[in-house]
Amino acid sequence: MTHALNDWPAVHDYAAGLPGGATGTYYGGPAIMAAVSDRPVVTGSREPDSFVLHIDLDHKAMLLDLHPDRFWETPHYAGYPALLVRYGPTEPVAEWIARALDLAAARPRRRKK
Repeated sequence: MTHALNDWPAVHDYAAGLPGGATGTYYGGPAIMAAVSDRPVVTGSREPDSFVLHIDLDHKAMLLDLHPDRFWETPHYAGYPALLVRYGPTEPVAEWIARALDLAAARPRRRKK
């Protein structure tokens, strides 16, 4: 990928273009879901200049430690398998979006409310 992930449309287009990514909504907001499990991969955020990456807690802790300038959280996300990602250069974020999609696709299908 050559374009930076500088805003939600760029993140959306990248994630939706991955095999198994599907446009959807999550809690009423924009999202890319894993098509086979209907689980969120990336979602929009109310936090300025950021989006939400849905990833397991072990990888979340690692990303917060390795890249605190890009990956961060508010108390709202503490203990939850998601973290905020600041918009910016593609690396290392694109790799983690793809990994989050693989992890979401491997989980059982989400029950509709």
